[in-house]
Parts: sequence; structure tokens; C-alpha cells
Amino acid sequence: MIASYLSTLLHDTIALITILNPIAAAGLLVTMVSPPTPANIYPAAWKATLTVLVAALVTLFTGEFLFKLFGINVYSIKVIGGIILMLIAINMAYGQPTKARHTKEEQAEAEEKEDVSIVPLGIPILFGPGVIATIVVLNHNDSAKFGLVPSYGLVTAAILLSAVVVYFTLRYSGIINRALGVTGMKIMTRIMGLVVGAIAAQFLIGGIKGLWG
Repeated sequence: MIASYLSTLLHDTIALITILNPIAAAGLLVTMVSPPTPANIYPAAWKATLTVLVAALVTLFTGEFLFKLFGINVYSIKVIGGIILMLIAINMAYGQPTKARHTKEEQAEAEEKEDVSIVPLGIPILFGPGVIATIVVLNHNDSAKFGLVPSYGLVTAAILLSAVVVYFTLRYSGIINRALGVTGMKIMTRIMGLVVGAIAAQFLIGGIKGLWG
């Protein structure tokens, strides 16, 4: 049972980190913060991570309830979430930014802001609709496997671990950008795009089976 818990925790954490895509966010952070010095980057990394953490936990504990309030079942969320993630994955596979995370208008507005850590970096660049759907679906899947209480514990742990990865990735965004360069960032984004695409396919298949079952 412990091995099963750990395996699920690892799966959930990898899924969240991949969809959050902190590597891409790190590249954007360096361009948004002026000048990109540690004194400016460190606070922005902390605020953005805290934003993601709070938004993720709120989604975990209220997301499914709110969807049910509007008469939307989890299988429908799986389908639309799978579609959103597939669009994100396709853009990532081509090494391009996706409008599902932020638009050119939001990027332009961010360049004029003094503090970009919460909006648009935390939301929607890191925490977008794909992450919302992923959290709800992961909790539903874990609940079906282990029960309600363990599922909340597992997804909460996955969110905390993902937040740690996001924080350190953003905190050392300058070093990461210099080490990987433009080509390295593109390669990492494409690899993560394949993983997101695989997760999207699982969501779509599971959602369609549930709706037609």
C-alpha cells in the first residue's frame, strides 16, 4: 500500500510540475523583472510561488464542489481539461508560448507593471486553466483508488512538492537561463510538451469513457 501511495504521489507531482512548466516561467521572469538581479528575482519568485500554492489548494478543496454546483461532472472536466492540455502540449512541442496561459496583451501589460509576481506570473502563466483541471482530475482519480481522505493528502503533498520546485526554479531563473540558453529552453519545453500531451490523452480517454459508460 505504501508503495502504491508513493507511486501515485510521484505521478501527481510530475504531472503538476510538467503542466505548471516552471522552466518556461523562469525564462519569462528574467524578461519581466528589470533589472533581473537577485534582489528583484527572489521576492518575485516567492510571491509567484505563494500565489500558485494558495490557488492550487483553494482549487483542490473547492474546485469539484463548485463544478458540481453548476451541474458539471468530473468526466466533463476531464474532457475539457484534456483538450486544454492538448493545446498547451502542441504549442510546447513546437517550442511556442500558448494563449491558454497568457496573451500578448497580458505580456505587454506585465512589462508596464512594477510587480509581476502575482499577475501575470503566478496567474495565469504558472497557474492557468490546465492546472485547475489537472488538480480536480487527480483528486478524483486518487479518491477512486484510495478513498477521499487519502486522495486529499496525496494531492496536497504533490502541490507542496510542486511549489518547492517552482520556487527554486524561479529563484535561480537567471542561472537556469544562462546555463540552458535559448536552445536548451526550447528543448526542455518540447520534452515537457510530450509529457503534457500524454497526460492530456489520458484525461480525454478517461473522460469520454466516463461520459459514454
